[in-house]
Amino acid sequence: MDLVKNIILDVDGTLWNTTEVVAAAWNRAIQADGRTEITVDGARLRTLFGKPMDVIGRELFIDIPDGTREELLESCCQYEQEALKEEEEILLYPNVSETIKRLVQEQDRKLFIVSNCQCGYIELFLEKNNLASYITDFECFGNTGLPKGKNISLLADRNNILTSECIYVGDTAGDYEAAKEAGVPFLFAAYGFGTVEGTEQIQDFIELLEK
Repeated sequence: MDLVKNIILDVDGTLWNTTEVVAAAWNRAIQADGRTEITVDGARLRTLFGKPMDVIGRELFIDIPDGTREELLESCCQYEQEALKEEEEILLYPNVSETIKRLVQEQDRKLFIVSNCQCGYIELFLEKNNLASYITDFECFGNTGLPKGKNISLLADRNNILTSECIYVGDTAGDYEAAKEAGVPFLFAAYGFGTVEGTEQIQDFIELLEK
């Protein structure tokens, strides 16, 4: 069986679940801004994660004017970064760390990350989980302002990856549509946040060793 040479990974809902930590941090930021009428919870964030940050801001803070909304969202992200740095609980899904290491060390495959997250989030993920040395390259909405499909294409072009030699692993319908836009085969992480019908899937991250 020929294994896929290049694997491009989503982060939230695919590699880890930070929604409860992030919700608590965002609520602290919202309260610090004096907006006691607004609260978020992990369940709500699970329906939003995977979307670009500006879209998340519009959906959560619908009644706040654009400029003020952007400031509040930036504050939320700052609180989030600090909370994730301080969090001692392991937030990775089962088998993620060891599978990433085996994919690279034992199978000589290249791993990449493309996410709709803010600047610094992927770097924090890699540093916190000691995985930076296993990821060849990454891209995100916060760096480029581009949607996920465009960023998948950008990363593939930058690394001379043929669409026939890679897959995108994600957990939402948005991830599926982004991979489709980029012309990249999609693998659904069925343990994550979303639902995707009619596509190949994995129930556990360790199954990537056989893809």
